[in-house]
Amino acid sequence: MPRDAARAEDHGSCVLFVREGSGWPFYARPRRGADRSPSLADLTAVRARQRELGLPETLEWVHEINPDLLTVARSAGLAVLEAPLLVLDPAALADPATFTDVPVRLLTASAPPAAADVAARRAVAAIGFAAPGTSRGEAGPAQRDAALQGLEVAALDEELTRIADGSRLAALAETPADGVLASGMAMRVDDVAEIAGVATLPSARRRGLAAAVTAALADALLTEGVEVVFLSAGSDEIARVYLRAGFRRIGTACIAEPPTIPPP
Repeated sequence: MPRDAARAEDHGSCVLFVREGSGWPFYARPRRGADRSPSLADLTAVRARQRELGLPETLEWVHEINPDLLTVARSAGLAVLEAPLLVLDPAALADPATFTDVPVRLLTASAPPAAADVAARRAVAAIGFAAPGTSRGEAGPAQRDAALQGLEVAALDEELTRIADGSRLAALAETPADGVLASGMAMRVDDVAEIAGVATLPSARRRGLAAAVTAALADALLTEGVEVVFLSAGSDEIARVYLRAGFRRIGTACIAEPPTIPPP
């Protein structure tokens, strides 16, 4: 998915994607066609390059394709998230309206969004991902609105540009009284798309909003001719949301990065 917005650098049996322009930084992963899985030396080299470029020292791969890499990554001191990897079964795709009565609005090239729409999507994601899981919490519209102040203008512009050229679409679940309560996006390259960034404000959870947003995005992608729609879930608990929407698990996506050191 990063190849339409990044250059690829080979580092041994790893390839590093370096974003060209503004936006979320990409990661390194095993190089396709390599005759071996990345070694500890490969990980050391690619992480040094990431530090040189000021990028996060992140590595991603599919466990079933490179099963040996999990041990290597951990021996390098990296923390590894083993995330359920799911793909859409078009025949099982659910109607978004079966999950909630909150309307879901799509942001697409044919329905161009305002900058405020994209800002709301990103603010909901910031608040939602700050409180992982599916449990209800206190953070809601007030925290979302406060988060608007810290958004990067360049990132908003990049997302607007991507939506306009059709390589990205987004969805917002919103009410007139409370505004945007849940959001998500999809990144498309030709006939393949990844759904990502699905988040719900903690105060609005357990109302079917994330499943509705996911189903709406998947339906729009199929309508536009996408053949493969996939996503990675942060946990088995979160994966159940996507299973209800019509996805099925096909493997494990591993995401490795240096462990976070809590403040003293």
